[in-house]
Amino acid sequence: MIPSVRIVTVNWNAGNLLRACVASVPAALSGAFALEGMVVVDNASADGSADGLDAGGVPLTVLRNPENRGFAAACNQGAAGSRADWLLFLNPDTRLSDRSLAPALAFLAEPAQARTGILGIRLLDEAGRTQRSCARVPTPGRILAQAVGLDRLWPGLFPPHFMTEWDHLDSRPVDQVMGAFLLIRRSLFDDLGGFDERFFVYFDDVDLCLRARQAGWEVVHFAGAEAFHRGCGTTDQVRDRRLFYALRSRIQFAAKHFPATATALVTATTLTVEPLVRLAHALASRSPEDARAVLRGSRLLWRSLPGLLSRRAG
Repeated sequence: MIPSVRIVTVNWNAGNLLRACVASVPAALSGAFALEGMVVVDNASADGSADGLDAGGVPLTVLRNPENRGFAAACNQGAAGSRADWLLFLNPDTRLSDRSLAPALAFLAEPAQARTGILGIRLLDEAGRTQRSCARVPTPGRILAQAVGLDRLWPGLFPPHFMTEWDHLDSRPVDQVMGAFLLIRRSLFDDLGGFDERFFVYFDDVDLCLRARQAGWEVVHFAGAEAFHRGCGTTDQVRDRRLFYALRSRIQFAAKHFPATATALVTATTLTVEPLVRLAHALASRSPEDARAVLRGSRLLWRSLPGLLSRRAG
């Protein structure tokens, strides 16, 4: 039997990027797999980007949320009820081609990939360059080094989160693949309970990949398939909130996976040291807008602290 796939895309004011993403799906179709359909979950977009989408005959469902539920919750919403063998979580700033799904599913059909639970593929930018999209699992030491900028000053001693030293041109097991194109066994997704909806955005894919590996499955980067990925396609417009959500999700990840002492250290550093480091970098780069985004994002983080602490205590 040929494998089946459901594509889930979460949209928030992605504009024409979403239209291009949806329009690219027919090019990825192949007789080697069955497409259960594509589900676009719109998180209360105000730009009309989810209106009048043309999927070129592909079964398309658009779910509209009256408020922004966040990425993880919307992904779970889009995956609900699927009977497909595989779920593809696909960001709206991506585009598929005939070199995307069919090669990936053929690779997964090989006996050697029987324990591959999550697959990522090569992501290309506008110039056709391969992005460094695979990452290391966060540890307390790695997060602290990244918070104070040691990974940028001495990457050889303090490796950054993304595996920038590797060209991604070969296939291998990795700690994490980026959620921009994340292909997961639907049965595994169900067993894991889907994405952890405590992560509004960011670290949701990190957490999912970690839990899959803890359950005995492999997370694999497959270099024999590719898709276009713009990157930061919707969050460029809200850099302050992007920083806020990234730092808040980091604290939530630490609280979930690290011992109490390490969590407290990560939290304190994220609240105090990192904003100062980011602010100094923005000022040194003579970017007042970046500096203002750091200040606004840090203020949002501090305001969220009571809620974070109460959830941890509960």
